Amino acid sequence: MVVCGDDGLAHRLAAELRGVHGERVTLVVPPNERTVRPPVVGRARAASAALFDRVVSAAVGSVGRTGAAGQPAGPAAGHRPDGEGVLEAFELTEAVLAEAGVARATALALVYDDDETNIRAALTARRLNPRLRLVLRLYNRRLGQHVGELLDQAAALAAGADADGGTGGDGPEASTTVLSDADTAAPVLAATAVAGTSKVVQAEGLLLRAVERPLSADGPDADSGLCTLALLSGGDRAGADGADGGGPDGGGEQQPRLLPGDEEVRQAAGRQAVVLEQVLATGGTEPAAPARGVTGVPPLASLFSRRLRWSVAGLVGCVVALAVALWLVTGIHPLRAFYVTLLDLLAIDEPALRASLGRQLLQLLSAFVGLLLLPVLLATALEAFGTFRTASALRKPPRGLTGHVVLLGLGKIGTRVLTRLRELDVPVVCVEADPEARGLATARRLRVPVVLGDVTQEGVLEAAKIHRARTLLAVTSADTTNLEAVLYARTVRPDLRVVLRLYDDDFATAVYRTLRAAHPQALTRSRSVTHLAAPAFAGAMIGRQVLGAVAVERRVLLFAAVDVDGHPQLEGRSVREAFRAGSWRVLALLGRSGTPAGHVLEKGDRVVVAATRRGLAELR
Repeated sequence: MVVCGDDGLAHRLAAELRGVHGERVTLVVPPNERTVRPPVVGRARAASAALFDRVVSAAVGSVGRTGAAGQPAGPAAGHRPDGEGVLEAFELTEAVLAEAGVARATALALVYDDDETNIRAALTARRLNPRLRLVLRLYNRRLGQHVGELLDQAAALAAGADADGGTGGDGPEASTTVLSDADTAAPVLAATAVAGTSKVVQAEGLLLRAVERPLSADGPDADSGLCTLALLSGGDRAGADGADGGGPDGGGEQQPRLLPGDEEVRQAAGRQAVVLEQVLATGGTEPAAPARGVTGVPPLASLFSRRLRWSVAGLVGCVVALAVALWLVTGIHPLRAFYVTLLDLLAIDEPALRASLGRQLLQLLSAFVGLLLLPVLLATALEAFGTFRTASALRKPPRGLTGHVVLLGLGKIGTRVLTRLRELDVPVVCVEADPEARGLATARRLRVPVVLGDVTQEGVLEAAKIHRARTLLAVTSADTTNLEAVLYARTVRPDLRVVLRLYDDDFATAVYRTLRAAHPQALTRSRSVTHLAAPAFAGAMIGRQVLGAVAVERRVLLFAAVDVDGHPQLEGRSVREAFRAGSWRVLALLGRSGTPAGHVLEKGDRVVVAATRRGLAELR
């Protein structure tokens, strides 16, 4: 398999394929990436790091220049007889792809941060190897859909496919999968920021929701549709999404245990667990209900200020009081009393020269209230005009907002997180330093308040009303900015729930431990986007449709759609029997609203499984 990229996702993906799935991988990176130590997974940490160090040392200069026929001209030519190694290239040309072995590869992942670079390389690679399984990282969803269809059509034509799209010959079936690290990580980041919806996966009209709860003495009832996905470590009773993740899946007693067996669940009574609360068939992607305790803002508050609303209410009260007094003094009909009061208020009634003293005093009071009415009417008109005039501009945080999420950063990740939060109907206030950020248009369309300014400057978080916020979600591209914002916010609100995106997974773990120790009463989560996205990309490269990922402390539980055909671990077994502790568990049968535990899986069935990384590799 060949992985081409220019950031941490490429290294993480290569390590995932090597350490978890046991694949032979060639990694193509720019020359300035050779000094970056790639992340690795599980027990393969030391061995993989040493392997990368050796290969990088041997591969320097092997791809920076190529001959006319695409053969390497450096001294490392002929190294890597098994197809493994690290190649360096400033540009992903046809010669570089040929040197990386794309013509003989099973799958190619193009995970550059630039969509155009990935598309250009994908078109070239499809020409070199029509049967190649392609995985592209594209941020533009609509463009990705069209590009995927184009590449699949090109593969079918090149391989002599029939009208139904089938291919002949041996070897892997050509396919194109378009993924986005932003789309993969955003649901996890958004869900982590909202209490009660921390683990949600949608799969072809099927909604899977997992919650954290202590296990009862009897354990979950399998017939009720509940199953235990993971046992959490004892160190973090709140879920420990940022806890240590070193070691293989299913560690010792104090380590999180993914997909435990029934006996192990019964012996873990009282321990915090991630439990699948419901498996529902839904007709669409209807957003979930807002989290309990999150308050909204009435629509009137977006048009008129609070002071103006109180002024209008006071004037209305004065008019009512004057009308009632006129009714009591003169004895006229109540409706006529209100009518006469309004005439006096607007100074268009006749003077009460021959009326009683009480009537004359009420007329004077009405005229005085009328003088107060004019500036209020003018202020109302000006505020309404200003509101409609700035409807296309960025909104400011409304007065009285509370229980909201403060989102730092409106880049690729931040924009997707913002969209997800609004789908969950969660009030959000965004903070962005770049006035040209790509997410500002989305915030304007969704009518989300935005504070423009550097979050590290004093007063910016205060403008976002951090002191009344429910959660701080820091997803800027700078680790130090995210960390500085979180540390400052904790000085303002020590009990504030914080979720921060960090580039390096080891750094994220260290930050989590320190913040948890310093603020044990507050919820802290640290996330690495590459850590969340790499399993989905790896699953696509090996031919698995990874529907989503649920973070369990520093580990990831994958949800995948799997065809039962050709899987002896699944075919001919019941849903209850198609389970291996610590590896995989069948959750539901796609196309059915309810799946009994005794249903026997057969050819043609397509199931949703929860699996560890190694479990998903074994299901190949």
